[in-house]
Amino acid sequence: QFVESGGGLVQAGASLRLSCRCPRMILSTFNSVDLGWYRQAPGKEREFVASITASRTTNYIDLVKGRFTISKDNAKRTVYLQMNSLEPEDTAVYYCNTVGALRSWGQGTQVTVSG
Repeated sequence: QFVESGGGLVQAGASLRLSCRCPRMILSTFNSVDLGWYRQAPGKEREFVASITASRTTNYIDLVKGRFTISKDNAKRTVYLQMNSLEPEDTAVYYCNTVGALRSWGQGTQVTVSG
């Protein structure tokens, strides 16, 4: 359902832009569902990071507010996560999915931030 990309190994303070394509989601569904980014750090549970509604209202956890920006391109069926001022605590595998009724998870994309 979801194909994440854009991760990498960066130093603290750097930026990354993650992308999540949804090639198996029909366009009308993509345009109408709430979509989110999640992350799973080593040894921790997967957690919600940010979401964007069909009307493009966004929501973030406090830890990333002011640093991360979620957006989407309906025509490309792609969700983005712009991550600025990265911190070592942001190190995790990042996933996208719907919000609420979760679908099958993709492979995720690894983000590693060195201090």
